[in-house]
Amino acid sequence: MEKTLTVEGMSCGHCTKAVEEGLRELKQVTNARADLNSKTVEVEGYELKDEDLKKAVAEAGYEVIDIKTV
Repeated sequence: MEKTLTVEGMSCGHCTKAVEEGLRELKQVTNARADLNSKTVEVEGYELKDEDLKKAVAEAGYEVIDIKTV
């Protein structure tokens, strides 16, 4: 399963790293790749729940404003 998150507040490399690391801490996430230019994060894994993804991003200090299943 793959989802694309649009994340508010990412403005530098440190931001993208914090979001990626926060998402990778979830056991169901196998990979997370942030793109600073598009303000999105591609998340791969299994049984990805939107609530869990939003919480992980919020704990990193950012906000998910949209989630699309790819």
